[in-house]
Amino acid sequence: MEILVKAAQLLLSLSILVILHEFGHFAFAKLFNTRVEKFYLFFDPWFSLFKFKKGDTEYGIGWVPLGGYVKISGMIDESMDKEQMKLPPQPWEFRSKPSWQRLLIMVGGVMVNFLLALFIYSMVLYAWGEEYIPTANVKYGIACDSLALKTGLQNGDKILSVDHKKIEDFNRIVPEIVINNAQTIQVERNGSEVNVNISKEILPILIKDKNAGFFTPRFPFVIAELEKQSVAQKSGMQPKDKIVKINDKKIDYFDEFRTEVVKFKEKPVTVGLLRGKDTVTVSVVVPATGILGIRPSIDNVFQTRKVSYSFLGSFPAGIKKGIYTVEKYVKSLKLLFQPKTKAYESLGGFITIGKIFPGVWDWEAFWNLTAFLSIILAVMNILPIPALDGGHVTFLLYEMVTGRKPGDKFLEYAQIVGMVLLLGLLLYANGNDIIKIFVK
Repeated sequence: MEILVKAAQLLLSLSILVILHEFGHFAFAKLFNTRVEKFYLFFDPWFSLFKFKKGDTEYGIGWVPLGGYVKISGMIDESMDKEQMKLPPQPWEFRSKPSWQRLLIMVGGVMVNFLLALFIYSMVLYAWGEEYIPTANVKYGIACDSLALKTGLQNGDKILSVDHKKIEDFNRIVPEIVINNAQTIQVERNGSEVNVNISKEILPILIKDKNAGFFTPRFPFVIAELEKQSVAQKSGMQPKDKIVKINDKKIDYFDEFRTEVVKFKEKPVTVGLLRGKDTVTVSVVVPATGILGIRPSIDNVFQTRKVSYSFLGSFPAGIKKGIYTVEKYVKSLKLLFQPKTKAYESLGGFITIGKIFPGVWDWEAFWNLTAFLSIILAVMNILPIPALDGGHVTFLLYEMVTGRKPGDKFLEYAQIVGMVLLLGLLLYANGNDIIKIFVK
């Protein structure tokens, strides 16, 4: 059921984005009296699932859910309609329009996707506000995984800045390290400021392993919930108990408990609990998995910051968030072209995109992710690759600067090359997804 919910959210999100992207091209084409022959959601080789014609345009839904398109008269596009291009230009055709009008028609889709993302972010902030953990409020410091320990961080360090830049939202610290290839982290350790150099070896690992925590906020281990029939429940542990000891080892934090308990797999241990004002001791045999079946509570541990926005106030905040997301995504794209980061190994297709949606329907998450995908669609489409909007824009800018229009044959070959490149990228990305299913 969870897979179906994720798939439904992905399909709905992409459908909204594709329709509005193509509408951007359609609207400018109509504005400049350019004939649009077809407007399709999804591709329709050989047949379509649904179609109707109104005026000069056929509207429909194809059966291959890989995007959508508008077919504009007198334009070399993915339809590769060479016969039409052999005929004399007609006033309603794309090729007959001034270069500035053709430019606006081509950037119309990207413009709509970018503005749509800003609008969605604004409305999400207006409806739900924004809540996060300020870095300064992570009062117990951080709990490090093995990678963070290897780079020189220690459990209990309090993050002050990254490359001497303060980061307000704690959850943005690791993405900032990755995206900006940070060199140092400044931490407070035992009352003093310490400068930690970030190992160059960690970047490829953080990019490839999306589950790598690097570090998380540290917190005391208060029991929130016990799994039914778990060894923890059978031992007599109760919700709201605070774990303070394993055997004779004092435990202050959840990460200390996890580090200590795995040392005793398939062995008996005594666990000291603080229950109200009383100290209680229980015995338990640690399973081979090292998991006792306890969910820790983080209620009231961190003082979060909740920001609410008025309708008008949400727009500047939404624009700021959208621009930040564009900057972050463009920087992440640059990592793909740096072989030492091995970012190309983490490139994914539809399965990867589908996994970012939650397993239950959550409208706040859905619209946030739709805005993010809208930005991805805008940035990817404006890249100067033939067959993408950015490729057409590149040739139009060349024409506007030099006064010479590229020949139809050149445009045809460029379109073919671009389509081959995009098909190769699509196969590589989705192939990565399939490999990840079978190779853990």
